[in-house]
Amino acid sequence: YDDVIAARDQAEAEVAAAKAARETARLNLGYATVTAPIAGRIGRALVTEGALVGQGEPTPLATIQQIDPIYLNLTQSSAEALQLRRALADGKAKRVAAGEAQVTLITEDGEQYPHPGRLLFSDLSVDPGTGVVTVRVLVPNPERALLPGMYVRARLEQGVQEGAILVPHAAVSHNPRGQAQVMLVNGENKVEARIVKAERSVGDKWVVSEGLAAGDRVIVEGLQRARPGTVVEAQAAGSQAAAASKAPPGPTAAK
Repeated sequence: YDDVIAARDQAEAEVAAAKAARETARLNLGYATVTAPIAGRIGRALVTEGALVGQGEPTPLATIQQIDPIYLNLTQSSAEALQLRRALADGKAKRVAAGEAQVTLITEDGEQYPHPGRLLFSDLSVDPGTGVVTVRVLVPNPERALLPGMYVRARLEQGVQEGAILVPHAAVSHNPRGQAQVMLVNGENKVEARIVKAERSVGDKWVVSEGLAAGDRVIVEGLQRARPGTVVEAQAAGSQAAAASKAPPGPTAAK
């Protein structure tokens, strides 16, 4: 009987030792499998097979970057941010909520990216070295067209100015006193020079806050031949040169 009890105890000890060995093997196998916390694309291996890693400090094996969606860090000058804040404070523009602000991207080849981004947040401080504010945008990237490190241009909708008048850059000049002015065709079909206030640039156009009204015919072509007081025959400009840029209400472009 005593021999049977001893054999049983020995068998139980062997089972416990086998379970401990199995747990140790499981832990060692877990060290051999690296699981990424994000889904993305992995780059080249930074270490070779058989190399010693983790000796005294962590050793990166490879770099994984999230591709879809992708984060974009945009920069906005402090002057533009200040102009926007003033326009919002004066009631000239309405703020767009961060979750509703649309971001349009232009890729390096000049094409518009098909998926609009979404504004996540704007930094609270200005970089003293560059004078810009960092803005972070989340952009869908299902086709993997955008890659980390790529440069893009962005149009960010942070505020809406209803009834804004947009005038092409080419139509705005400066007189000898440094004042912005445009040449327009008045009701008598005569060329007239008018002083305007161009607040800021949006793409290839100026936002004009003073000096123009809906229905004004701004000259966008043939400015070299336009002289104040000259009688001209105004023609509507093409859609690409339209002064109002389809932003109602706005001035009528004239050649």
